Amino acid sequence: MIFEEKTTSTKHIFKGRIIDVSVDTVLLPDGKVATRELVKHPGGVCIVAYDDGFIYLVKQYRKPYDSVVTELPAGKLEYGEDPLECGKRELLEEVGMTAANFISLGKFYSSPGFCSETIYAYLATDLKKVGQKLDEDEYLDVMKVKFSDAVDMVMKGEICDGKSVSAILKADRILNKM
Repeated sequence: MIFEEKTTSTKHIFKGRIIDVSVDTVLLPDGKVATRELVKHPGGVCIVAYDDGFIYLVKQYRKPYDSVVTELPAGKLEYGEDPLECGKRELLEEVGMTAANFISLGKFYSSPGFCSETIYAYLATDLKKVGQKLDEDEYLDVMKVKFSDAVDMVMKGEICDGKSVSAILKADRILNKM
């Protein structure tokens, strides 16, 4: 069976600094017509900054949840930006570190039902502290946590952020094979 949907029209609803929202009319494989509400997002990167059995997490307020969220250092890609370069930048900005080695943990879709955001994840090792360089509108606390405790935090639901859950569990698999 062919699963592809053909877009017959697009209505642009909102163009923002981070996202664009549109409603597409699509032709389904069976010939019926449907609408798709879509959010276009440039994507992002998260970093598992691993240092001798520990990783770095950040705690920051996230408005959509109206609470402080524990997550990996991460950031938004600029359109056309290399994901690894974005990850290096975010590691420096948020945690104040550079890394000699980066291992790709792959990519994943944050919410494929309506959003185009693709997250790229990396395991960073051989870290060097150089000083945090937060964006002017960024407020966060950095935590150094035993990696095994971070995995436990994921399993207990204390880390709920999807990119962090996925990357931590992927890194756990890789680190347990090293």
